[in-house]
Amino acid sequence: MDGFGKYCPTTCGVADYLNRYKPVVDRDLNDLEYLLEEISNQTKGAQDKVTYMRDSATAAKKSNDPDVYIKKSTNMLDDILRFEKSIISQESQIYKLQESIDSNEKRMLQLKQMILNLEQMCKLPCEDTVKIQTVTGKDCQDVANKGGRTSGLYFIKPLKAKEQFLVYCEMDNNGNGWTVLQRRRDGSVDFSRPWIPYKEGFGYLSPDDTTEFWLGNEKMHLVTSQSTVPYVLRIEMTDWEGNKKYADYASFKVGPEADSYRLIYAYHLGGDAGDAFDGFDFGDDPSDKIFTSHNGMQFSTSDRDNDKYDGNCATQDGSGWWMNRCHAAHLNGKYYQGGKYTAEQAGPHGFDNGIIWATWHSRWYSMKETTMKIIPINRMGTLGQQTTGVKQMGGIGDI
Repeated sequence: MDGFGKYCPTTCGVADYLNRYKPVVDRDLNDLEYLLEEISNQTKGAQDKVTYMRDSATAAKKSNDPDVYIKKSTNMLDDILRFEKSIISQESQIYKLQESIDSNEKRMLQLKQMILNLEQMCKLPCEDTVKIQTVTGKDCQDVANKGGRTSGLYFIKPLKAKEQFLVYCEMDNNGNGWTVLQRRRDGSVDFSRPWIPYKEGFGYLSPDDTTEFWLGNEKMHLVTSQSTVPYVLRIEMTDWEGNKKYADYASFKVGPEADSYRLIYAYHLGGDAGDAFDGFDFGDDPSDKIFTSHNGMQFSTSDRDNDKYDGNCATQDGSGWWMNRCHAAHLNGKYYQGGKYTAEQAGPHGFDNGIIWATWHSRWYSMKETTMKIIPINRMGTLGQQTTGVKQMGGIGDI
């Protein structure tokens, strides 16, 4: 993975930032006070000038020459009007600066209070690592069987794995443990990656499940190939109108790297999103459905072209996936805000490259959120209402 982020429940880092920010604000306030004093001095000079002109007018009245008096009076009146406008303008600036000073002083008081609060919190040592649950297992269901009940980060070690690795486990109150393979949330992670990142995994795992990631093809292979009890892949999607749908696939496996991490499943188990993995007839060609199915396809990236297309699907669509020629489902596609997009927005190739599930929305509609997660098939009967319409499996022992 790219990294797990830094979590600091005591928010010491924020306090440090505020302490660094405070001297800058203090300096800005001093500058404002200096400007205010300068303007006040200018205003005082203007007022002194007005007083002088009034005294001059009184002296002029005593003059014996009426023309000289009138001329001087007119000039002084012009000066008075000009300086009056200057005073009014300067007073307006003073009011604005005073408001700015008052606002900054209030903000400084708030920042000082925040600093005091954070300093109290920071008396405890900062935690620069994420919280990882202590229970381990070969997958998240094994973790749940051993007592793991909280959704979060766990270390698992599949049977053939050389070392343990971190995963996000989605737990429920019925003792079910989903191993999450992929999350799309907000477009914060770039899924346009070459072979190695898709092999090893990328993105960010977080204990609060707010981040995007691809667990990694090698890890997916190790988990899905370890047990005699097959896994169910559940794909959950949310569109930009807030609607949620899902699709389940039985006996899901990811092959080894020697077979380019081939996607294998037995059949569509159920769900209300339709079976986009089986392909879709877009109406462009009679062979659309055949050439957009995904079962049995090898994984392709821009630098490893394993698709059935004369060109490179991963290059034109900008991300790795189990491509045919090319897809009816593409959960690693480009993230489009708002969902709908056009061929022009799709870039120079002009192909549908969004987060697509063609049996729900059109190829020119990109999903807002997606999840890929797996669970042993014998747990399907304990999942509650969301298994409505799912084929029931019998005769499979506990994992």
